[in-house]
Amino acid sequence: MQALLHHSPLIRTSHSSFSAMASSSSLTLPSLSLNNFPSSSSNAHSRTFNLPLLRSTVFMNVASGSQVSVLNDAPFSDYKPSNAFLFPGQGAQAVGMGKEAQNVPAAALLYKKANEILGYDLLDICINGPKDKLDSTVLSQPAIYVTSLAAVELLRARDGGQQIIDSVDVTCGLSLGEYTALAFAGAFSFEDGLKLVKLRGEAMQDAADAAKSAMVSVIGLDSEKVQQLCDAANQEVPEAEKVQIANYLCPGNYAVSGGLKGVEVLESKAKSFKARMTVRLAVAGAFHTSFMEPAVSRLEATLAATEIRTPRIPVISNVDAQPHADPDTIKKILARQVTSPVQWEKTVKTLLNKGLKKSYELGPGKVIAGIIKRVEKVLILRI
Repeated sequence: MQALLHHSPLIRTSHSSFSAMASSSSLTLPSLSLNNFPSSSSNAHSRTFNLPLLRSTVFMNVASGSQVSVLNDAPFSDYKPSNAFLFPGQGAQAVGMGKEAQNVPAAALLYKKANEILGYDLLDICINGPKDKLDSTVLSQPAIYVTSLAAVELLRARDGGQQIIDSVDVTCGLSLGEYTALAFAGAFSFEDGLKLVKLRGEAMQDAADAAKSAMVSVIGLDSEKVQQLCDAANQEVPEAEKVQIANYLCPGNYAVSGGLKGVEVLESKAKSFKARMTVRLAVAGAFHTSFMEPAVSRLEATLAATEIRTPRIPVISNVDAQPHADPDTIKKILARQVTSPVQWEKTVKTLLNKGLKKSYELGPGKVIAGIIKRVEKVLILRI
């Protein structure tokens, strides 16, 4: 561990009394952060696994042709997390990400496979942009998915990296990152996951194009106050323009989605509710609300045709902050995810309460590290 910390400028680490974060002047490659948390339980038994790169990868056996019910979530009902991999969502992308992947064959292979599936040179767009192209929902979602899994391969290639990967016993991701986490945990192949993410990005973009909508972050209020702010805005707009909390990120930072008029009214009222600020998000539309309903049927059809297996380790759902072992349940939850609020704050608090000691952020950006800092109330230092 010390050797890895010493040799990698990409690792950000936090301890029970402080957090450290490596500085990065530009996102020229996938970032990796390590967060250490105080333990409230004994070490959880770690499981050994490898990132699924090929369809022939062997996973946990699932009875062929059997009718699986939600009761089969039981294997993860009493999980005890020790080490977690956390994957970012849309918004983490930046021109230059993935550059270092060219130097690691296993990481470069992921981009090569992605090019064949997507029909364009993904790594070229990641490295060279332009920014507005990379920021589009259709492109940013596949780009973040591939770059995050490439970060796993960069870690694996480093001294001590495989040991870290083998120690991980729980994983989750922010919105889009849930697909990355499921691929990492072996619920589906890299290729199938990318096809799902490609369809997801296209369906969400089309849904956003169908109605004028937006997302805005409200900074400096607790969730109850943000809900009151939404209620006040909704009193002044028609039903089709109403807003709701779409992403419970962390204390003092909640994303609100809804009709464009509703978002504008909310922004105008935020100061009167003592919000520190509002920040309009650079996304296509009102993600994680009913505005995304047109995307659900397309996701359901593609998920129905996709082979999903029981994950080898718990993958925490954004919808209910719980892990699910039943493949049919996972499919239903992934379809619901685009219209459901993201329960990220609850996810992080649950993991910490269950005894999580370390978490590693793999992928572009430092969003998740910042959220962990807000939930844990620890100081982030840059080294």
